[in-house]
Amino acid sequence: MIRLPDALRAWNSPQFETVLKQEIGQLDAAQLPLQQGLKASSQVADDRFTAMLLNVADAPDCIRAKIGIFYHGLITGCSCADDPTPIEAQNEYCELIFAIDKATAETSVMLNPE
Repeated sequence: MIRLPDALRAWNSPQFETVLKQEIGQLDAAQLPLQQGLKASSQVADDRFTAMLLNVADAPDCIRAKIGIFYHGLITGCSCADDPTPIEAQNEYCELIFAIDKATAETSVMLNPE
């Protein structure tokens, strides 16, 4: 379960965006639905990603943040000696919806359906 307690504490302060991006940046990419957001590749690369706050809304029980994620993906082949598949990382981007529970800081994350 993802928890973002620092972002919850920073809610309604000028530091919220900075704290939220920093806390999201400390997450392991495997905790996020990045695989489902791939468009140009077939597997998420094992490197860091960058978060960008696009929108935030105050719901009665949670804070909903739409976050743009910049990351890399790989095109995987058969790993044969004559496989022409390039190994270099491809730029990827997807939008995720983070819902931070105001009571517990427990956070659900889903790929933006739009």
